[in-house]
Amino acid sequence: MFGFLKRMSAPIVLGILIILALAAIVDDRAGRNRGDLPWWQGILLEITVPFQEAVAIPANLLGRTWRSYLDLVDLRAENESLRVSLLELKETNLQLSEALVSSGHLDQIVEMRDHFEVPMLPSTVVGLDVSPFFHSILVDRGRDHGVLAGNPVITHEGVVGVVTRTSSHAAKTMIVLDRQSAVDAIVQRSRTRGILQGRGTGQPEFKFEARSGDVRIGDLVLTSGLGGVYPKGLKLGEVTDLSEAGGGLLRLATVRAAVDFGRLEQVFVMLRRGPGMDLLYETGEFVDPTPQSAEVQPTGPDEDVSGKES
Repeated sequence: MFGFLKRMSAPIVLGILIILALAAIVDDRAGRNRGDLPWWQGILLEITVPFQEAVAIPANLLGRTWRSYLDLVDLRAENESLRVSLLELKETNLQLSEALVSSGHLDQIVEMRDHFEVPMLPSTVVGLDVSPFFHSILVDRGRDHGVLAGNPVITHEGVVGVVTRTSSHAAKTMIVLDRQSAVDAIVQRSRTRGILQGRGTGQPEFKFEARSGDVRIGDLVLTSGLGGVYPKGLKLGEVTDLSEAGGGLLRLATVRAAVDFGRLEQVFVMLRRGPGMDLLYETGEFVDPTPQSAEVQPTGPDEDVSGKES
């Protein structure tokens, strides 16, 4: 008998609790005992409250976790939307900034074009070759656009170089930094003539006669218009240093190029070609287009554009 009661103690206690709970519900429904609870209902309430709290803790925790997860999902979606909006705003700002920069360049270009009667074709630089042996750029205009070998290429800053090779829709231009480039030039202040020779570096050199030449640091070097390639008065660069050449007959001036070739994007091809270039490219023979000067003996053509491939 004792063993039976021991085995059935848990179900008996549970049954008693259920009966008491039902009795409490019935009594509450009957509308009695609106004040303090009877002693037996108070004991039942005190017993059940801890159990309800224990059961409610994981349920509440799970509910809070679920709500936090939903909040995080909404927050993640909102962050993604804000990120996309920010990227769009950055792209718009970049385009507006580029438009402002381009408009500034265009204003300078329009001002420059007013000084020349030669037709100029706007072109975009699509390639840059600055190897130790050749310095050239590739532009997106060619024979179908009227571009010919021997056409000068310039920007609003100054001289870029001369076209040496063309295809239907592209042209290769040797820039003034190339070792083969030689431009008949003049110092703006003193009118001293000489040859601007590329050295394959970022700074060409200006060769002039030591005895009669007057060149100072800070002088501007311009095209003389006598080489048969470039019109007169185009900016080539600024003198940054002076040195003696071998033999003492010539002096050398280091020139900082007017054009920043590292940032070159847009250029103009001048649709003109000097007589020397016409003769050079039509006959296929080398002709020295640089006139002889009583003051300076030229060291080569104004532009050696004999067409060496780079």
